Parts: sequence; structure tokens; C-alpha cells
Amino acid sequence: MRDDLLWTLIVVFVPISLLSIGGGGSILAPMYHQTIEVHGWLTPREFVDLFAISRAAPGPGAMVVTLVGWKVAGWPGALVAAMAIFLPPSLLCFFAARVWNRYRGTRLHTALEKGLAPIGTGLLFAGGVAILRAADTGPLGWAIAAAATSLLVWRSFHPLPVLAAGGVLYMTGMHMVTWL
Repeated sequence: MRDDLLWTLIVVFVPISLLSIGGGGSILAPMYHQTIEVHGWLTPREFVDLFAISRAAPGPGAMVVTLVGWKVAGWPGALVAAMAIFLPPSLLCFFAARVWNRYRGTRLHTALEKGLAPIGTGLLFAGGVAILRAADTGPLGWAIAAAATSLLVWRSFHPLPVLAAGGVLYMTGMHMVTWL
């Protein structure tokens, strides 16, 4: 195993892990950029496949990083990538929570909370766009994603039925296009 690949996984995923405001979905856009466009480790199709596997498996959304590490450098790569994505923000959260709780209720605390919400939302949105681009779903996929997002923003539904309905709509739409 080439050690330079393992170090590259660390160099790529540690900074991304520290940008994960909003959860695992917020790292998809920079991860897409690094793994496909910068390093050429994956094709867009492989990225979507690994993303789908990580979403089907139980656990955090950032588990896709472990699969990328495995694809790049086998089991050592999976371990290194997982540590690079989970350890830095875990340590940061541990220490930040201590400070955060000390200042709870202050104007600074409220301002930071309100300021970080749109950043997390923007990062999640960029991750969704990266997945849609990589999946190459065409206008139908984009329209269904926009409708599902609008529905979930408008009303508080459990996302699983919305996901299932979107899948059925997409399959039906693709079947209609093929039939015509």
C-alpha cells in the first residue's frame, strides 16, 4: 500500500470534515470536487453508487467517505478516511460544546446560531446539486428533486414517503419516455 495515498486521503478529508456544518450532506459538494475533479479517484457514476450504498446502510451520512477510502486504498484507506472525516469534528465538537454551553443565552450565542443556519443550509443544498449532477438524471430528476424539497420545506413530512414517491415518479416518467 502506498503511504502517499493514505496521506492524501487525510489531507483531503480533514479539511472537509471541519466544514461539515449541517451534517454529512454538507460535505458532498466538496467531496465530489476532490474525489472526481481534483484527484480522479472516482467517476461521477461511482460517486453516486457509493453515495447510494452509504444512504442504504445504517449510520451517519458521511459514511460515503469510508467507501471512497476503501475504493482508493482498500481497507487501510477506509480506516484512514473514516478517521479523517469523523475524528477532527468530534474533537472540535467536544471542546466547542464546553464553550458553547458556557455562553448559552448570550447575544453572541444567538448570533452565531442564527448565522450558522444559512451556512449549513447552503452546504446541504450544494451537496444535493452535486449528487443530481453526478447522477445525470436530466430535467425530470431535477424537477422531482425541486418538488420534493419544496414539499419538505412547506410541510413537515417524514422524508421516506417523499423519497419513495419521488422514486416512483421518476421510474414512471422514465418508463413513459422510453415507451414514447
